Amino acid sequence: MFAYAVRSLAQGLLVLVAVAFIAFSMFRFVGDPVANMLGQEATLQDRQELSERLGLDDPWPVQFARFIGNAATGEFGVSFRQARKVSDLIRERLPATVELAVLSALVATFFGVLLGVYVAINRTGLLSNAIMSISLIGVSLPTFLIGIGLIYIFAVELRWLPSFGRGETVKIGWWSTGLLTESGRRSLVMPVLTLAFFQLTLIMRLVRSEMLEVMRADFIRFARARGLGERVIELRHALRNTLVPVVTIAGLQLGSIIAFAIVTETVFQWPGLGALFVNAVQFADVPVMAAYLMFVAAVFVITNLIVDLLYFLLDPRLRSGGRTAKGH
Repeated sequence: MFAYAVRSLAQGLLVLVAVAFIAFSMFRFVGDPVANMLGQEATLQDRQELSERLGLDDPWPVQFARFIGNAATGEFGVSFRQARKVSDLIRERLPATVELAVLSALVATFFGVLLGVYVAINRTGLLSNAIMSISLIGVSLPTFLIGIGLIYIFAVELRWLPSFGRGETVKIGWWSTGLLTESGRRSLVMPVLTLAFFQLTLIMRLVRSEMLEVMRADFIRFARARGLGERVIELRHALRNTLVPVVTIAGLQLGSIIAFAIVTETVFQWPGLGALFVNAVQFADVPVMAAYLMFVAAVFVITNLIVDLLYFLLDPRLRSGGRTAKGH
């Protein structure tokens, strides 16, 4: 297992280096950082002094190495637009995005598995057919349209939920959360549902197809021949084998949820990293853009590593294969 983890970690580091190179390239090809920070009326001497202070006169391999070193410590320089450290901006916006993404992932995974098992067991039921029909909406409609629809129903017509913002938050150290206030919880409902809907339908359809496939396997027929109850077979034997590929997909969806959060945060004016990135793109704020790209890449790499380890633990074929290879 150690060798398996090291190999996965090495692959993840290669991905991070590749993304770091893309992020670093933006400093060289997207706008002029000196002009952005000093303005067009700066003197030549001022521009030269700032270039030396930022290290822009160094060869690009030296700049890239310095960029990776700073990124490893969470430093991405100063925002061109707000003239503040990017790390401080990330720290302020991170709780909102993490809270939204984690809750959306939990909702999508829990209800996706639950509904997927239900529609697999009750294939011909009226409710199952209705759930499968509704799932087509989640797969087909874009995220922003789902968000706008929820706003129209629950904020405009029914007036049950707020249409934008994060509501009242509570500070716990540097971390801010809306889960401890009523307005914060109410503000979370629609963004969480919007962000989770696509992932929920994807997981549900995957669980259904995998479970139907497992139910046709030989060991399920042997379990029936032994006289085991149908519910025991479905929930103990079939579901356990179904969850192996589902864990892989559900884990990787966390990175996708972070990416989709850009759209959701824009629709609901959610003060998270996605909204920060959109504003950075509009004003060519390269340090913020680079930091966001590195953050998303790090989330993908970490979740992929965790999923690989869980897959190794859940699938005995990988463990037996590793021992066989070691024995030879």
